[in-house]
Amino acid sequence: MGERANPPDGGNIEPVGLKAALEERYLAYALSTIMHRALPDARDGLKPVHRRILYGMRLLRLDPGTAFRKCAKIVGDVMGSFHPHGNQAIYDALVRLAQDFAQRYPLVDGQGNFGNIDGDNAAAERYTEARMTDVARLMLDGIDEDAVDFRPNYDGTTEEPAVMPAAFPNLLANGSTGIAVGMATSIPPHNAAELIEAALHLIDHPDATTDTLLTFVKGPDFPTGGVIIDPPSVIADAYATGRGGFRLRARWHKEETGRGSYVVVVTEIPYSIPKSRLVEKIADLLNEKKLPLLADVRDESAEDVRLVLEPRTRTVDAELMMASLFKLTELETRFPLNMNVLVGGQVPKIVSLGEALREWLDHRREVLVRRSRFRLGQIEHRLEVLGGYLVAYLNLDEVIRIIREEDEPKPVLMATFELTDVQAEAILNMRLRSLRKLEEFEIRKEHDGLTEEKAGIEALLASDVKQWKTIAWQLKEVHRQFGPDTEIGRRRTGFGESAAHDADAVSEALVEREPITVVVSQKGWIRALKGHVADLSGLGFKSDDALKIAFFAETTSKLLVFATNGRFYTLDASRLPGGRGHGEPLRLSIDLEQEGDVVDVFPYQGGRRLLVVAKEGRGFVVPEDEVLGTTRKGKQVLGVDAQEACAVVPAAGDTVAVIGENRKLLLFPLSQVPEMVRGRGVRLQRYKDGALSDIKVFTLADGLTWTDTSARTWTVTDLAEWQGDRATAGRLPPKGFPRNNRFG
Repeated sequence: MGERANPPDGGNIEPVGLKAALEERYLAYALSTIMHRALPDARDGLKPVHRRILYGMRLLRLDPGTAFRKCAKIVGDVMGSFHPHGNQAIYDALVRLAQDFAQRYPLVDGQGNFGNIDGDNAAAERYTEARMTDVARLMLDGIDEDAVDFRPNYDGTTEEPAVMPAAFPNLLANGSTGIAVGMATSIPPHNAAELIEAALHLIDHPDATTDTLLTFVKGPDFPTGGVIIDPPSVIADAYATGRGGFRLRARWHKEETGRGSYVVVVTEIPYSIPKSRLVEKIADLLNEKKLPLLADVRDESAEDVRLVLEPRTRTVDAELMMASLFKLTELETRFPLNMNVLVGGQVPKIVSLGEALREWLDHRREVLVRRSRFRLGQIEHRLEVLGGYLVAYLNLDEVIRIIREEDEPKPVLMATFELTDVQAEAILNMRLRSLRKLEEFEIRKEHDGLTEEKAGIEALLASDVKQWKTIAWQLKEVHRQFGPDTEIGRRRTGFGESAAHDADAVSEALVEREPITVVVSQKGWIRALKGHVADLSGLGFKSDDALKIAFFAETTSKLLVFATNGRFYTLDASRLPGGRGHGEPLRLSIDLEQEGDVVDVFPYQGGRRLLVVAKEGRGFVVPEDEVLGTTRKGKQVLGVDAQEACAVVPAAGDTVAVIGENRKLLLFPLSQVPEMVRGRGVRLQRYKDGALSDIKVFTLADGLTWTDTSARTWTVTDLAEWQGDRATAGRLPPKGFPRNNRFG
């Protein structure tokens, strides 16, 4: 065992609260992530890693049209000079900038395997090569002319740009996604030509509303195409607030294959969905019999996407089949919009469409002013030099004599001809071969040209109107390059409406239609046996449980559960547990309180009328379509207080037969019971004490039928002595009526 390490004596030990230290350090980490990693700058739409890649490529002179260079060289230079975060992170970002299915306007022109829409990775950086695209050149245009601020790199050995000049609306054109600490960003790609048209309108009308700008920018324009199915109001709201989302669907069409049969061909899939994963998911759903309308899926893609979907039969409705696929697969996705960007490179803020364009335009103006001032400085320097050259030309022999004979010719030249330091330096640095070019005419011509240019720049810097006019001209040049009539500028994503299908038809299209037998036990356990099983004598139950209800249905059926709390719950038969075990408690599927119990379970048929009754003898008729619930909480129909709901029967007939626990039978016309959607109902039979035992609706002309405990059926047609009005007491039932007071 070594000695225990003790702190050195006399050292300054400063106690720091753990909470304060953690807060301070975590805040520093959060700010670093927000500022230097995850959120794009509103001005150039780039994150630091992308900006550094482009600048590194600029230093390597990888302009469009030049020779490609190995990506390993680019990544190494960027990592060594600007981005000390591991080569894989840099290479992944570089690859994404080159993928035409990930970037609407790629910034990198790649040669080699840069991955594909199936989700396969790019080859290693030593095998791939890259150079910049025209878009990247526009992003860097003017960077050597003091257009933007530079800051020291991570080790202070060189400098890197804080933002790009960005002559291209990259933030919205290519979009951006990122997750920082406590905030995220998600901006879809857009059409550059539309963005520029909106920006030109914004120059002329600075107070333009989002709705006005949306006449130019219709919505996102994804590199992989697809169809946006949101209504214009939803799109407008998203762009006005900077938050929202877009529902994006695959583009498809029918292809006739002869003899009345067809296939559906998907030619464009939603953005950022790997095609192989999509096909895999559809195949899995086919195997699980979740897509009964679909027979087969094939991927016949080559350069273009081509997914072939074969319907089960030629009579299948293509729209309905696609609706079921859109519901279950990533053929329909939602792309979130969260325009959270760094405004001024400093402040994270959620911006609207207009604010995003405004940030870019203001940046373009700043770039224009800085480039103009830089050019002005160059012109002034050149004019000064030309003035010196003119003096040298007019006094050439004297200048040569001074240079030959004087030990320090510079101060003598300056004193003799009243030259500035710059002029004297320029004359001394002139090569002998340049003397033949030294002609007064040429010097004066260049001087006049530069003087004119200088006047133009000074006028530009003095006038806001001229500045915006110049910016508009620059934008129109970019628009010409990426206009709707160019291959890259043509809009790819369309707009449409989701076809309105009956919800039942779609849900049926998701389930294979098969017969089942639903079994509910007395303790409330439910299961579905395959097929229509008539003999249930062999069914097993838990030791203290037994059969309560059993009926035939189909996997596409909806089941209605009526509980003692007066609520109706709706279940999908396709989601019931199988019949191999004891099933599952109904309470797993519905929110039924502990003291509540199931009164009845039956298949929903639609269009019927139901009579619902409480123990105390109150009840009313409710249309079956009104009791369908969409949530686990169900739908409150019968209001119950101290008593609980005890029966629900189809209201098919003209007469109600009700028998109480006091063994009194009463018959009265069904027309005396009101039809309601919800409520407490009206009294059906009066009791001194006791409650309702059973109820039935029947047709009086057919007689009253019941089944006794020995399973014999009795029918009585002479019922005059039991007939009366609703809410009376009734009389003892006919001979042969079961002792359990049930109609059976």
